[in-house]
Amino acid sequence: MTQRGRATRTAGRPRGGPAPRDGQGARGDLAARRERLRAVIAPVVDSAGYDLEDLSVSRAGRRHVVRVIVDADGGINLDAVADVSRAVSAALDAAEESGGDIVAGEYQLEVSSPGVDRPLTLPRHWRRNVGRLVRVTVRGAGESGARPAGDRQVTGRVVAADDESVALEVDGERVQWPYADLGPGRVQVEFSRLDELPESEDVDDEDDVEDEER
Repeated sequence: MTQRGRATRTAGRPRGGPAPRDGQGARGDLAARRERLRAVIAPVVDSAGYDLEDLSVSRAGRRHVVRVIVDADGGINLDAVADVSRAVSAALDAAEESGGDIVAGEYQLEVSSPGVDRPLTLPRHWRRNVGRLVRVTVRGAGESGARPAGDRQVTGRVVAADDESVALEVDGERVQWPYADLGPGRVQVEFSRLDELPESEDVDDEDDVEDEER
């Protein structure tokens, strides 16, 4: 099942170590830890043929929660998410065994694909959503000059996207904008299109979560 919804795999791993500190020091620790995690995780995701869309680390009580968002052209299915999760977990183990302080204490690893609420900020995000209805803030006129200048909200369907610009169909007219003139795009849910999906493409976040305690 390849999907544009969210597929998630969660793995928990108990570790010894001091409890996280509170306050400004803890926030600084999390930022530094995020950079160390990125140095380990990004090459793993890249070698698997996917894009690392986001990486965050937060605290949930005495546990760190490491969230990894990955994506690819055509979407990413549950099997791929599981494969990436195992590869990332193994890489973190190897990094810590070699003496690196990657994730101190107990942590939970969550690997998932982006949900439809993910803002479109990069050319690849727009390219992967060709055909979808999006809402975006536009600054200035489009290349055609048919739209008035000034910031405004535009809702249109993505008809083409490359490394420089995106074309939207707005009220039956195709308008091209460079990315510099666009704010983050937001995919709009179209219930009529959801009804047209075959059963094999239905997305159920609750059923898609696989928990593993190690």
